[in-house]
Amino acid sequence: MNSDTNVPDMIVNVIYDELQIGQTASDIKTLSNEDIQAFAAISGDVNPAHLDPEYAGKTLFHGVIAHGMWGGALISSVLGTQLPGPGTIYLEQDLHFVKPVRIGDTLTTTVTVAAKDDEKKRVTLSCEIVNQHGARVVFGNALVIAPVERVSRPRAHLPTVTMFDLGARQQKLLDSVRSLTAVRCAVVHPCDADSLAGALDAAKQGLIVPVLVAPLVKLNEVAQLAQLDISGIEVIDVPHSHAAAEKAVAMAAAGEVEALMKGSLHTDELMAAVVHCPALRTKRRLSHVFHLDVPMYHKVLLLTDAALNIAPDLLEKADILQNVIQLAHALGTAEPKVAILSAVETVNPKIASTLDAAALCKMVDRRQITGAIVDGPLAFDNAISAEAARIKGITSVVAGQADILMVPDLESGNMLAKQFEYLAGASTCGVVLGARVPIALTSRADGPAARVASAALVKLLAHEYRKNTP
Repeated sequence: MNSDTNVPDMIVNVIYDELQIGQTASDIKTLSNEDIQAFAAISGDVNPAHLDPEYAGKTLFHGVIAHGMWGGALISSVLGTQLPGPGTIYLEQDLHFVKPVRIGDTLTTTVTVAAKDDEKKRVTLSCEIVNQHGARVVFGNALVIAPVERVSRPRAHLPTVTMFDLGARQQKLLDSVRSLTAVRCAVVHPCDADSLAGALDAAKQGLIVPVLVAPLVKLNEVAQLAQLDISGIEVIDVPHSHAAAEKAVAMAAAGEVEALMKGSLHTDELMAAVVHCPALRTKRRLSHVFHLDVPMYHKVLLLTDAALNIAPDLLEKADILQNVIQLAHALGTAEPKVAILSAVETVNPKIASTLDAAALCKMVDRRQITGAIVDGPLAFDNAISAEAARIKGITSVVAGQADILMVPDLESGNMLAKQFEYLAGASTCGVVLGARVPIALTSRADGPAARVASAALVKLLAHEYRKNTP
Protein backbone atom coordinates (compact mmCIF):
# COMPACT_ATOMS: atom_id res chain seq x y z
CA MET A 1 0.00 0.00 0.00
CA ASN A 2 1.36 3.43 -0.96
CA SER A 3 1.16 5.37 2.32
CA ASP A 4 1.03 8.74 0.55
CA THR A 5 -1.86 8.03 -1.79
CA ASN A 6 -3.51 5.10 0.01
CA VAL A 7 -3.37 3.29 -3.34
CA PRO A 8 -2.21 -0.35 -3.52
CA ASP A 9 1.32 -0.91 -4.82
CA MET A 10 0.85 -2.21 -8.37
CA ILE A 11 2.96 -4.53 -10.50
CA VAL A 12 2.79 -3.52 -14.19
CA ASN A 13 4.46 -5.46 -16.98
CA VAL A 14 6.26 -4.34 -20.12
CA ILE A 15 4.66 -5.97 -23.16
CA TYR A 16 6.70 -7.41 -26.00
CA ASP A 17 6.16 -4.49 -28.40
CA GLU A 18 7.41 -2.01 -25.79
CA LEU A 19 10.63 -3.86 -25.07
CA GLN A 20 13.73 -2.16 -26.44
CA ILE A 21 17.23 -3.59 -26.87
CA GLY A 22 19.32 -2.30 -23.96
CA GLN A 23 16.30 -1.71 -21.71
CA THR A 24 17.12 -2.61 -18.09
CA ALA A 25 15.57 -3.18 -14.68
CA SER A 26 17.25 -3.70 -11.31
CA ASP A 27 16.61 -4.64 -7.72
CA ILE A 28 18.75 -4.45 -4.59
CA LYS A 29 18.88 -7.00 -1.78
CA THR A 30 21.15 -7.46 1.25
CA LEU A 31 21.82 -11.07 2.23
CA SER A 32 21.04 -12.05 5.82
CA ASN A 33 21.58 -15.30 7.68
CA GLU A 34 17.79 -15.67 7.78
CA ASP A 35 17.73 -15.58 3.96
CA ILE A 36 20.18 -18.48 3.84
CA GLN A 37 18.19 -20.46 6.40
CA ALA A 38 14.90 -19.80 4.62
CA PHE A 39 16.33 -20.88 1.26
CA ALA A 40 17.73 -24.05 2.83
CA ALA A 41 14.39 -24.80 4.50
CA ILE A 42 12.46 -24.38 1.24
CA SER A 43 14.95 -26.12 -1.07
CA GLY A 44 16.17 -28.81 1.30
CA ASP A 45 19.78 -27.90 0.46
CA VAL A 46 21.47 -28.15 3.86
CA ASN A 47 25.03 -28.17 2.55
CA PRO A 48 27.15 -27.22 5.61
CA ALA A 49 28.97 -24.64 3.50
CA HIS A 50 25.82 -22.55 3.87
CA LEU A 51 24.71 -23.40 7.41
CA ASP A 52 27.67 -24.58 9.52
CA PRO A 53 30.15 -21.77 10.35
CA GLU A 54 32.69 -24.21 11.80
CA TYR A 55 32.74 -26.32 8.66
CA ALA A 56 32.48 -23.35 6.30
CA GLY A 57 35.46 -21.67 7.95
CA LYS A 58 37.67 -24.54 6.80
CA THR A 59 36.55 -24.46 3.17
CA LEU A 60 38.00 -22.60 0.20
CA PHE A 61 35.68 -19.67 0.99
CA HIS A 62 36.66 -19.36 4.68
CA GLY A 63 33.13 -18.73 5.88
CA VAL A 64 29.44 -19.23 5.25
CA ILE A 65 28.26 -18.37 1.74
CA ALA A 66 24.86 -18.12 0.08
CA HIS A 67 23.43 -20.89 -2.07
CA GLY A 68 24.29 -20.23 -5.72
CA MET A 69 20.66 -20.63 -6.75
CA TRP A 70 19.64 -17.87 -4.35
CA GLY A 71 21.19 -15.60 -6.97
CA GLY A 72 19.06 -17.33 -9.57
CA ALA A 73 15.99 -16.55 -7.49
CA LEU A 74 16.94 -12.86 -7.40
CA ILE A 75 17.09 -12.84 -11.21
CA SER A 76 13.74 -14.61 -11.42
CA SER A 77 12.25 -11.95 -9.16
CA VAL A 78 13.27 -9.11 -11.49
CA LEU A 79 12.05 -10.97 -14.57
CA GLY A 80 8.71 -11.81 -13.00
CA THR A 81 7.90 -8.46 -11.40
CA GLN A 82 9.69 -5.81 -13.49
CA LEU A 83 11.08 -6.74 -16.89
CA PRO A 84 9.13 -8.05 -18.67
CA GLY A 85 7.03 -8.59 -15.49
CA PRO A 86 3.68 -10.39 -14.96
CA GLY A 87 2.83 -12.80 -17.76
CA THR A 88 6.46 -13.66 -18.48
CA ILE A 89 7.15 -17.35 -19.12
CA TYR A 90 10.64 -18.50 -18.16
CA LEU A 91 12.13 -20.87 -20.76
CA GLU A 92 15.87 -21.06 -20.15
CA GLN A 93 18.55 -19.68 -17.84
CA ASP A 94 22.29 -20.17 -17.78
CA LEU A 95 24.25 -18.96 -14.80
CA HIS A 96 27.93 -18.48 -14.03
CA PHE A 97 28.96 -18.13 -10.39
CA VAL A 98 32.04 -15.95 -10.23
CA LYS A 99 32.43 -14.93 -6.58
CA PRO A 100 30.93 -16.12 -3.29
CA VAL A 101 28.13 -14.14 -1.70
CA ARG A 102 28.46 -13.63 2.05
CA ILE A 103 26.13 -12.54 4.83
CA GLY A 104 25.87 -8.74 4.74
CA ASP A 105 26.65 -8.42 1.04
CA THR A 106 24.34 -5.98 -0.78
CA LEU A 107 23.56 -7.27 -4.25
CA THR A 108 22.26 -5.36 -7.25
CA THR A 109 20.49 -7.62 -9.74
CA THR A 110 20.12 -6.21 -13.26
CA VAL A 111 18.49 -7.70 -16.34
CA THR A 112 18.97 -6.16 -19.79
CA VAL A 113 17.09 -6.86 -23.01
CA ALA A 114 19.69 -8.35 -25.38
CA ALA A 115 17.66 -9.79 -28.28
CA LYS A 116 14.08 -10.21 -29.52
CA ASP A 117 12.40 -12.86 -31.66
CA ASP A 118 9.33 -11.20 -33.20
CA GLU A 119 7.86 -14.44 -34.55
CA LYS A 120 7.83 -16.33 -31.24
CA LYS A 121 7.70 -13.27 -28.97
CA ARG A 122 10.79 -14.53 -27.24
CA VAL A 123 13.27 -12.27 -25.53
CA THR A 124 16.85 -12.91 -24.46
CA LEU A 125 17.97 -10.93 -21.43
CA SER A 126 21.48 -10.70 -20.06
CA CYS A 127 21.49 -11.04 -16.27
CA GLU A 128 24.09 -9.78 -13.84
CA ILE A 129 24.45 -9.56 -10.07
CA VAL A 130 27.12 -7.34 -8.53
CA ASN A 131 28.00 -6.82 -4.89
CA GLN A 132 28.44 -3.60 -2.95
CA HIS A 133 32.01 -3.31 -4.25
CA GLY A 134 30.86 -3.45 -7.86
CA ALA A 135 32.30 -6.94 -8.30
CA ARG A 136 30.29 -9.31 -10.49
CA VAL A 137 29.22 -12.41 -8.54
CA VAL A 138 26.73 -14.05 -10.93
CA PHE A 139 25.98 -13.58 -14.63
CA GLY A 140 24.18 -15.39 -17.43
CA ASN A 141 21.40 -15.19 -19.98
CA ALA A 142 17.67 -15.80 -19.67
CA LEU A 143 15.26 -16.76 -22.45
CA VAL A 144 11.61 -15.88 -21.85
CA ILE A 145 8.33 -15.56 -23.67
CA ALA A 146 7.32 -11.95 -23.12
CA PRO A 147 3.68 -10.98 -22.43
CA VAL A 148 1.73 -9.40 -25.26
CA GLU A 149 -1.13 -8.06 -23.13
CA ARG A 150 -0.95 -5.45 -20.39
CA VAL A 151 -1.09 -6.81 -16.85
CA SER A 152 -1.50 -4.50 -13.86
CA ARG A 153 -2.05 -6.23 -10.55
CA PRO A 154 -1.75 -5.25 -6.88
CA ARG A 155 1.49 -6.53 -5.42
CA ALA A 156 0.70 -9.74 -3.52
CA HIS A 157 0.62 -9.55 0.24
CA LEU A 158 3.20 -12.01 1.56
CA PRO A 159 3.14 -13.60 5.00
CA THR A 160 5.92 -12.65 7.37
CA VAL A 161 8.61 -15.31 7.37
CA THR A 162 10.42 -15.66 10.70
CA MET A 163 13.14 -18.26 11.16
CA PHE A 164 13.13 -20.15 14.44
CA ASP A 165 15.86 -22.46 15.62
CA LEU A 166 13.48 -24.63 17.62
CA GLY A 167 15.03 -26.01 20.77
CA ALA A 168 18.30 -24.10 20.33
CA ARG A 169 18.15 -22.51 23.77
CA GLN A 170 17.27 -25.84 25.33
CA GLN A 171 20.29 -27.33 23.59
CA LYS A 172 22.38 -24.48 24.99
CA LEU A 173 21.22 -25.54 28.46
CA LEU A 174 22.42 -29.09 27.78
CA ASP A 175 25.75 -27.82 26.45
CA SER A 176 26.24 -25.60 29.52
CA VAL A 177 26.30 -28.56 31.91
CA ARG A 178 28.24 -30.97 29.73
CA SER A 179 31.50 -30.41 31.59
CA LEU A 180 29.94 -31.16 34.98
CA THR A 181 30.02 -34.68 36.38
CA ALA A 182 26.78 -36.65 36.18
CA VAL A 183 24.75 -36.66 39.40
CA ARG A 184 23.24 -39.71 41.02
CA CYS A 185 19.48 -39.39 40.57
CA ALA A 186 16.58 -41.54 41.77
CA VAL A 187 14.11 -41.96 38.91
CA VAL A 188 10.77 -42.57 40.58
CA HIS A 189 8.52 -45.21 39.02
CA PRO A 190 9.59 -44.86 35.34
CA CYS A 191 6.99 -47.41 34.28
CA ASP A 192 6.10 -46.12 30.85
CA ALA A 193 8.19 -45.90 27.70
CA ASP A 194 8.65 -42.11 27.69
CA SER A 195 9.76 -41.72 31.30
CA LEU A 196 12.12 -44.69 31.07
CA ALA A 197 13.54 -43.56 27.72
CA GLY A 198 13.99 -40.04 29.10
CA ALA A 199 15.98 -41.32 32.06
CA LEU A 200 18.14 -43.54 29.85
CA ASP A 201 18.75 -40.71 27.37
CA ALA A 202 19.74 -38.41 30.23
CA ALA A 203 22.20 -41.05 31.38
CA LYS A 204 23.65 -41.46 27.88
CA GLN A 205 24.20 -37.71 27.70
CA GLY A 206 26.11 -37.74 30.97
CA LEU A 207 23.51 -35.78 32.92
CA ILE A 208 22.55 -38.32 35.58
CA VAL A 209 23.55 -41.67 36.98
CA PRO A 210 20.06 -43.15 37.21
CA VAL A 211 18.77 -45.33 40.01
CA LEU A 212 15.45 -46.77 38.86
CA VAL A 213 13.04 -47.09 41.77
CA ALA A 214 10.09 -49.18 40.57
CA PRO A 215 8.42 -52.60 40.64
CA LEU A 216 11.02 -54.75 38.91
CA VAL A 217 8.58 -56.96 37.00
CA LYS A 218 6.67 -53.99 35.63
CA LEU A 219 9.87 -52.15 34.79
CA ASN A 220 11.22 -55.11 32.84
CA GLU A 221 7.95 -55.39 30.91
CA VAL A 222 8.11 -51.73 29.91
CA ALA A 223 11.75 -52.01 28.90
CA GLN A 224 11.10 -55.11 26.82
CA LEU A 225 8.06 -53.67 25.03
CA ALA A 226 9.89 -50.40 24.29
CA GLN A 227 13.12 -52.23 23.39
CA LEU A 228 15.07 -50.29 25.99
CA ASP A 229 18.19 -51.76 27.55
CA ILE A 230 18.34 -51.34 31.34
CA SER A 231 21.12 -53.85 31.93
CA GLY A 232 23.87 -52.45 34.10
CA ILE A 233 21.60 -49.80 35.62
CA GLU A 234 20.84 -49.96 39.32
CA VAL A 235 17.24 -50.90 40.05
CA ILE A 236 15.54 -50.82 43.43
CA ASP A 237 12.53 -53.09 43.50
CA VAL A 238 9.45 -51.72 45.29
CA PRO A 239 5.84 -52.94 45.23
CA HIS A 240 4.07 -49.86 43.78
CA SER A 241 4.31 -46.17 42.94
CA HIS A 242 3.67 -44.93 46.50
CA ALA A 243 6.48 -47.12 47.78
CA ALA A 244 8.71 -45.86 44.95
CA ALA A 245 8.14 -42.26 46.05
CA GLU A 246 8.81 -43.06 49.71
CA LYS A 247 12.00 -44.99 48.92
CA ALA A 248 13.38 -42.39 46.53
CA VAL A 249 12.75 -39.58 49.02
CA ALA A 250 14.40 -41.59 51.79
CA MET A 251 17.45 -42.08 49.57
CA ALA A 252 17.63 -38.33 48.92
CA ALA A 253 17.29 -37.56 52.63
CA ALA A 254 20.13 -39.98 53.41
CA GLY A 255 22.37 -38.41 50.77
CA GLU A 256 22.38 -41.52 48.60
CA VAL A 257 21.18 -39.51 45.59
CA GLU A 258 21.54 -35.83 44.73
CA ALA A 259 18.38 -35.44 42.68
CA LEU A 260 14.94 -36.89 42.05
CA MET A 261 13.18 -37.39 38.72
CA LYS A 262 9.47 -38.05 38.39
CA GLY A 263 8.49 -41.04 36.27
CA SER A 264 4.97 -42.16 35.40
CA LEU A 265 3.40 -41.66 38.82
CA HIS A 266 1.12 -38.76 39.74
CA THR A 267 2.76 -35.54 40.87
CA ASP A 268 0.95 -35.55 44.21
CA GLU A 269 2.32 -39.01 45.04
CA LEU A 270 5.91 -37.86 44.71
CA MET A 271 5.46 -34.43 46.22
CA ALA A 272 3.49 -35.76 49.23
CA ALA A 273 6.48 -37.94 50.07
CA VAL A 274 8.81 -34.94 49.79
CA VAL A 275 6.55 -32.68 51.86
CA HIS A 276 6.34 -35.25 54.66
CA CYS A 277 10.10 -35.73 54.86
CA PRO A 278 11.54 -33.07 57.21
CA ALA A 279 15.11 -33.91 56.18
CA LEU A 280 14.37 -32.72 52.61
CA ARG A 281 12.55 -29.53 53.53
CA THR A 282 14.13 -26.09 53.69
CA LYS A 283 12.85 -22.85 55.15
CA ARG A 284 11.26 -22.06 51.80
CA ARG A 285 8.10 -23.37 50.25
CA LEU A 286 8.40 -25.91 47.44
CA SER A 287 7.67 -24.43 44.01
CA HIS A 288 7.92 -25.42 40.38
CA VAL A 289 9.53 -23.53 37.50
CA PHE A 290 9.04 -24.10 33.79
CA HIS A 291 12.08 -23.38 31.61
CA LEU A 292 10.57 -22.23 28.28
CA ASP A 293 12.26 -21.80 24.92
CA VAL A 294 9.53 -19.79 23.15
CA PRO A 295 10.35 -19.24 19.45
CA MET A 296 8.65 -15.82 19.27
CA TYR A 297 10.50 -14.49 22.34
CA HIS A 298 14.11 -13.41 22.24
CA LYS A 299 15.38 -15.30 25.28
CA VAL A 300 14.56 -18.08 27.72
CA LEU A 301 11.53 -17.53 29.93
CA LEU A 302 11.12 -18.97 33.41
CA LEU A 303 7.49 -19.39 34.48
CA THR A 304 6.42 -20.00 38.07
CA ASP A 305 4.40 -21.57 39.66
CA ALA A 306 2.24 -23.60 37.32
CA ALA A 307 2.41 -27.03 38.93
CA LEU A 308 2.47 -27.10 42.74
CA ASN A 309 0.99 -24.13 44.58
CA ILE A 310 -2.70 -23.76 43.79
CA ALA A 311 -3.48 -20.37 45.29
CA PRO A 312 -0.43 -19.08 47.14
CA ASP A 313 -0.71 -16.22 49.61
CA LEU A 314 1.69 -13.28 49.74
CA LEU A 315 4.39 -14.92 51.86
CA GLU A 316 4.20 -18.10 49.81
CA LYS A 317 4.60 -16.01 46.66
CA ALA A 318 7.68 -14.42 48.20
CA ASP A 319 9.21 -17.89 48.57
CA ILE A 320 8.20 -18.83 45.03
CA LEU A 321 9.78 -15.66 43.71
CA GLN A 322 13.05 -16.12 45.63
CA ASN A 323 13.26 -19.72 44.43
CA VAL A 324 12.99 -18.79 40.75
CA ILE A 325 15.45 -15.92 41.15
CA GLN A 326 18.04 -18.37 42.45
CA LEU A 327 17.41 -20.65 39.48
CA ALA A 328 17.96 -17.71 37.13
CA HIS A 329 21.26 -17.02 38.88
CA ALA A 330 22.31 -20.65 38.43
CA LEU A 331 21.47 -20.35 34.74
CA GLY A 332 23.81 -17.39 34.45
CA THR A 333 21.45 -14.40 34.65
CA ALA A 334 22.96 -12.26 37.40
CA GLU A 335 20.04 -9.83 37.74
CA PRO A 336 16.93 -11.33 36.17
CA LYS A 337 13.98 -9.14 35.30
CA VAL A 338 10.76 -10.40 36.85
CA ALA A 339 7.23 -9.57 35.74
CA ILE A 340 4.55 -10.19 38.37
CA LEU A 341 1.52 -10.97 36.22
CA SER A 342 -2.09 -10.01 36.72
CA ALA A 343 -5.00 -9.15 34.47
CA VAL A 344 -4.18 -5.44 34.60
CA GLU A 345 -1.17 -3.25 35.22
CA THR A 346 -2.69 -1.04 37.89
CA VAL A 347 -3.37 -1.80 41.54
CA ASN A 348 -7.03 -2.65 42.02
CA PRO A 349 -8.36 -3.69 45.47
CA LYS A 350 -10.92 -5.91 43.74
CA ILE A 351 -8.15 -7.95 42.06
CA ALA A 352 -6.13 -9.54 44.84
CA SER A 353 -3.20 -10.44 42.59
CA THR A 354 -2.52 -6.75 41.90
CA LEU A 355 -2.20 -6.11 45.64
CA ASP A 356 0.18 -9.06 46.00
CA ALA A 357 2.24 -7.82 43.06
CA ALA A 358 2.57 -4.35 44.58
CA ALA A 359 3.52 -5.85 47.94
CA LEU A 360 6.13 -8.11 46.37
CA CYS A 361 7.71 -5.12 44.66
CA LYS A 362 7.89 -3.31 47.98
CA MET A 363 9.42 -6.41 49.58
CA VAL A 364 12.13 -6.16 46.93
CA ASP A 365 12.66 -2.50 47.86
CA ARG A 366 13.05 -3.54 51.51
CA ARG A 367 15.38 -6.42 50.52
CA GLN A 368 13.04 -9.08 51.83
CA ILE A 369 13.45 -10.51 48.31
CA THR A 370 16.83 -10.05 46.63
CA GLY A 371 18.72 -10.67 43.43
CA ALA A 372 16.34 -9.38 40.76
CA ILE A 373 14.61 -6.40 39.19
CA VAL A 374 10.92 -6.88 39.88
CA ASP A 375 7.91 -5.03 38.49
CA GLY A 376 4.20 -5.60 38.84
CA PRO A 377 1.39 -5.81 38.46
CA LEU A 378 1.90 -6.20 34.72
CA ALA A 379 -0.56 -7.65 32.27
CA PHE A 380 0.94 -10.34 30.05
CA ASP A 381 1.21 -8.09 26.99
CA ASN A 382 3.12 -5.44 28.94
CA ALA A 383 5.47 -8.03 30.41
CA ILE A 384 6.64 -9.39 27.06
CA SER A 385 6.17 -6.36 24.80
CA ALA A 386 7.87 -3.02 25.37
CA GLU A 387 5.68 -1.60 22.61
CA ALA A 388 2.48 -2.64 24.42
CA ALA A 389 3.80 -1.00 27.57
CA ARG A 390 4.69 2.18 25.67
CA ILE A 391 1.22 2.42 24.15
CA LYS A 392 -0.30 2.13 27.63
CA GLY A 393 2.09 4.72 29.04
CA ILE A 394 3.88 2.24 31.32
CA THR A 395 7.50 2.99 32.14
CA SER A 396 9.22 -0.26 33.07
CA VAL A 397 12.67 -1.76 32.51
CA VAL A 398 11.02 -5.18 32.78
CA ALA A 399 8.49 -4.66 29.97
CA GLY A 400 9.60 -6.54 26.88
CA GLN A 401 12.69 -7.84 28.67
CA ALA A 402 11.24 -10.22 31.27
CA ASP A 403 13.35 -13.24 32.18
CA ILE A 404 10.79 -14.50 34.67
CA LEU A 405 7.00 -14.54 34.59
CA MET A 406 5.34 -15.05 37.95
CA VAL A 407 1.67 -15.99 37.73
CA PRO A 408 -1.07 -15.31 40.31
CA ASP A 409 -2.08 -18.95 40.77
CA LEU A 410 -1.68 -22.46 39.44
CA GLU A 411 -4.68 -22.31 37.11
CA SER A 412 -3.46 -19.29 35.16
CA GLY A 413 0.11 -20.54 35.17
CA ASN A 414 -0.75 -24.01 33.95
CA MET A 415 -2.87 -22.64 31.11
CA LEU A 416 -0.16 -20.17 30.15
CA ALA A 417 2.55 -22.85 30.13
CA LYS A 418 0.48 -25.14 27.93
CA GLN A 419 -0.34 -22.28 25.55
CA PHE A 420 3.37 -21.57 25.20
CA GLU A 421 3.99 -25.23 24.40
CA TYR A 422 1.03 -26.14 22.19
CA LEU A 423 0.26 -22.82 20.47
CA ALA A 424 3.62 -21.05 20.47
CA GLY A 425 5.78 -24.14 19.89
CA ALA A 426 7.86 -23.73 23.05
CA SER A 427 10.33 -26.38 24.14
CA THR A 428 9.76 -26.96 27.84
CA CYS A 429 11.32 -28.58 30.85
CA GLY A 430 10.81 -28.08 34.56
CA VAL A 431 12.22 -28.41 38.04
CA VAL A 432 11.02 -28.19 41.64
CA LEU A 433 12.90 -25.86 43.98
CA GLY A 434 12.76 -25.37 47.74
CA ALA A 435 13.89 -28.88 48.70
CA ARG A 436 17.36 -30.09 49.68
CA VAL A 437 17.67 -31.73 46.27
CA PRO A 438 16.37 -30.57 42.87
CA ILE A 439 13.40 -32.50 41.51
CA ALA A 440 12.71 -32.98 37.80
CA LEU A 441 8.93 -32.79 37.66
CA THR A 442 7.80 -33.46 34.11
CA SER A 443 4.30 -34.10 32.83
CA ARG A 444 3.29 -37.61 31.91
CA ALA A 445 2.61 -36.17 28.42
CA ASP A 446 6.21 -35.00 28.07
CA GLY A 447 8.46 -36.85 25.65
CA PRO A 448 12.06 -37.91 26.26
CA ALA A 449 13.47 -34.57 25.07
CA ALA A 450 11.68 -32.62 27.81
CA ARG A 451 12.81 -35.16 30.38
CA VAL A 452 16.41 -34.89 29.24
CA ALA A 453 16.28 -31.10 29.47
CA SER A 454 14.79 -31.37 32.97
CA ALA A 455 17.67 -33.66 33.87
CA ALA A 456 20.05 -30.92 32.72
CA LEU A 457 18.37 -28.52 35.13
CA VAL A 458 18.68 -30.90 38.08
CA LYS A 459 22.31 -31.57 37.20
CA LEU A 460 23.02 -27.84 37.18
CA LEU A 461 21.24 -27.31 40.49
CA ALA A 462 22.77 -30.34 42.17
CA HIS A 463 26.21 -28.88 41.53
CA GLU A 464 25.01 -25.49 42.80
CA TYR A 465 23.68 -27.15 45.95
CA ARG A 466 27.08 -28.69 46.60
CA LYS A 467 28.46 -25.17 46.88
CA ASN A 468 25.48 -23.54 48.59
CA THR A 469 23.27 -25.94 50.51
CA PRO A 470 19.61 -24.80 50.34
